[in-house]
Amino acid sequence: MSAKATVVIIEDEPAIADNLIHVLEMDGFNVRWFATGEQGLAYVAGNNVELVVLDVGLPDVNGFELCKTIREFSDVAIIFLTARNDEIDRVVGLEIGADDYVTKPFSPREMLARIKLRIKKTVSTPIEVENCSSIDITASLLQSANYDYCVNGQMIGLTAVEFKILDKLINSNANVLSREQLLLAADIAPSASYERNVDSHIKAIRNKLRSYGLDDLIKTKRGFGYFYSESSL
Repeated sequence: MSAKATVVIIEDEPAIADNLIHVLEMDGFNVRWFATGEQGLAYVAGNNVELVVLDVGLPDVNGFELCKTIREFSDVAIIFLTARNDEIDRVVGLEIGADDYVTKPFSPREMLARIKLRIKKTVSTPIEVENCSSIDITASLLQSANYDYCVNGQMIGLTAVEFKILDKLINSNANVLSREQLLLAADIAPSASYERNVDSHIKAIRNKLRSYGLDDLIKTKRGFGYFYSESSL
């Protein structure tokens, strides 16, 4: 494949993860493995991911609940991995947003085929949309195009969550927004366990803006939240 697709494995059994990692990397995939749901969720929320292999029986969280959380902010392909073969589990998994369901033990080659099929199905046909080259870049330092933002005619490369957060900040007229408000803007149900992840998203956005010397456009109001301003304060 011309560009490496990223597959996230959230599985607490190293032997299972190692076998799958080997097969995927040999086929050209970029693979990230996490042994807990919390670690996997943080990575999926802050990065471009094509597919998640999600174990139902994780040590820190139920895989079904984790799937529902991911579906609050992402339509990434999800394949459940479980030791149980009950029909009710398969039905529940698919109803809450999973794309496929594989029981243990499984053939890594079969899983590879399922992963490639699901990724192929989620690739959208390109459509004609506004792009950076068609924008008057003198109007503002940042301009929105195709669910991303442009700087000097170049796409920044924001994830879906990052775009929604930055878009909300830019269009809030320099008003300070709380973490809860930014979660709602990103279509994520606010919760105490997830609020601090907003800081990670802000950090990721600033890192991408830093390449253009614009990371200070997003400012912190300590104790309250964040705001966007092109004025020097």
